[in-house]
Amino acid sequence: MDRRITYLLGLFTVLLVIAGARSLQLATLSSGKLAQAADTQSEATDKLPAPRGTITDRHGRVLAASVAADDVSVTPYLIENPTRTADIVSGDLGLPEPDVLKAMVRTDTGFVYLARGMPATTTAKLKKRKLPGINFAPTMLRQYPRQWVATQVIGSTNVDGKGLFGLEYARDRQLRGREGVRTITRDATGEAVEVQDKSTTLPGKSLTLTLDAAIQDRTEKIMAEVGAEYMPKSASAIVMDPQTGKLLAVANWPRVDAGDLSGAPASAMVDQATNFTYEPGSTFKAFTMAGALQDRLVTPDTPFNLAPTIQVADREIGEAHERGWETLTTSQILAQSSNVGTITIAQKLGKQRFAAWVKRFGFGQQTGVDLPGEERGMVIPASKYSGSSIGNLPIGQGLLVTPMQLAAGYSAIANGGVLRAPHIIDKVGGRTVPEPRGRRVITAATAAQLRTMLAGVFEAGGTAAAVKVPGYTLAGKTGTANKIDPGTGNYSQEKYVASFIGFAPAAAPKLLISVVVDEPKGDIYGGDVAAPAFGKIADFALPALRIAP
Repeated sequence: MDRRITYLLGLFTVLLVIAGARSLQLATLSSGKLAQAADTQSEATDKLPAPRGTITDRHGRVLAASVAADDVSVTPYLIENPTRTADIVSGDLGLPEPDVLKAMVRTDTGFVYLARGMPATTTAKLKKRKLPGINFAPTMLRQYPRQWVATQVIGSTNVDGKGLFGLEYARDRQLRGREGVRTITRDATGEAVEVQDKSTTLPGKSLTLTLDAAIQDRTEKIMAEVGAEYMPKSASAIVMDPQTGKLLAVANWPRVDAGDLSGAPASAMVDQATNFTYEPGSTFKAFTMAGALQDRLVTPDTPFNLAPTIQVADREIGEAHERGWETLTTSQILAQSSNVGTITIAQKLGKQRFAAWVKRFGFGQQTGVDLPGEERGMVIPASKYSGSSIGNLPIGQGLLVTPMQLAAGYSAIANGGVLRAPHIIDKVGGRTVPEPRGRRVITAATAAQLRTMLAGVFEAGGTAAAVKVPGYTLAGKTGTANKIDPGTGNYSQEKYVASFIGFAPAAAPKLLISVVVDEPKGDIYGGDVAAPAFGKIADFALPALRIAP
């Protein structure tokens, strides 16, 4: 008996020593590791999404905004009754029941998304049910309440809230803000016992645009009419204040629904105003005239006795419509868009001075507009001119421009001779963005002469004589340019760019409108295809902006 007692005491002693040693190990050597493991089991860290900045037009009309939403997911092995639960979830969220049930019975994963970015107002009822295995992660949903309006300009975001294109992409850092971090401590039953914000969310900055949503919407509808009638490859229009460079509308056709990009081709996402390059054709003649007037080589009344065609090196260049010998003044040459007359004046300038004027008006360079992806166009330096370059460049062939570059150049004519960058962002986070500083390219007197000459385009014999806006004197220029055929490298006889650019009132312009139509079908002339659209936009915008007749 004593021996047994001795053995038991020895055994208990050994067990006590082992237990003591283990306690010492847990209390000292492994305490940090165990504490970390305990924290991991009882604490969870959640990211709190930051509200993305709102984008509004010049009058405060919301173009893009974010609302509270949830990513809804399921943990399949925690679902107690898949059929019943799928019926409840599909009913509350408006999701197809077969898809929900399929996610709930999966055995290859412990996490399946049921919906991304579902509005919190939709998920609220399901949240209250506290169904096992149904999880909610807070996020933000980007909404575009005007759907079709200015989609290519504003852009869109992906499911993670990052900008994909347009201003949403270009200004993503300012718009997205900074997400917060929150830790949640739960007890053994999973109930939250402590919630602590480690860092608070910082909302994104708002953007106030110079766009006018009403003018933008109306301009897009007019461009849609052009699209329906002429079935072009694409079309765009720019409406701006030439005195300040503020963009009031930047419209693209085809239109795209910002809330549903799935049905739109990638090409429709491109902002043609800044990304489309083309030969401007006759709309470029105004800059040839500007150089000659400013260099005092001609006046608006200088007469020219013009042959039906003109020989330039190895090229014989004629008019768009055949004519005989004719005497035209500088003003009439521009109003009637005479190729022979424009080239005759360009020859007075010479290639060096002509090239200098092209550069002075900003062609071959970005305008600096605060829109993403602006193209530079293409301009040949005088050192690389061929013998015939002084024949085709002055009439808008052999160089590439963007609609935005041309609008900026014509704005300088409209505002008295100052070239400045167009801009679309008026305020960031409530703070006004300074307007771009301009530089003088021609004198106010030369600009005034050009405005009077461009008004002749709408008079009898002009290329846009049929376009009228009652009560207003208009000024502008038509353009019809062949496109290069990639297969032959020569000018196509089937594919053209029809364009028109102009402003009103002619004497003191407060509105400038550019219309560019790529590859119209049926009719190809700028005076027939683009000029009427200019007239319709002006007829709406002038009264809307309260610009007096």
